[in-house]
Amino acid sequence: MIRELCKDEKVLSIRCERAMPEDAPIAQDLIDTIESIEDGACLAANQIGVTKQVVAYLDEDKGPHVLYNPRVVMGLGAQRVEEGCLTRDGTSKVTRYAKVKVTFDDLVDGAFKRRTYDFEGWTAQMVQHMVDHCQGKLV
Repeated sequence: MIRELCKDEKVLSIRCERAMPEDAPIAQDLIDTIESIEDGACLAANQIGVTKQVVAYLDEDKGPHVLYNPRVVMGLGAQRVEEGCLTRDGTSKVTRYAKVKVTFDDLVDGAFKRRTYDFEGWTAQMVQHMVDHCQGKLV
């Protein structure tokens, strides 16, 4: 279901709770909402008003990907970048890594399976932005 974007800083600044397999409908709402936004690339659950650690992004082919309980465990190539956010006005200068190692839960047959994956470039930047949202960090 397409959800309205939440711009309430009180909600966006809350550290999100760990997601559970039962939170799978949130992931579909994130995907539906991203796909409905022109040039939408990524969303965290708190951006649709749900304070759970669920994030979704579209790859370069517009294929959707979902990460539950993501955590950046290593970063290489720190750089200052300017980025925008669908739920905040304007842009901000932030430090992002060019390459990150991320652990997250993947929903497989109704249960979580822990994964570790390396992200680079634009995808690494999106994932770091969404992890910040899960931590309640406002960019």
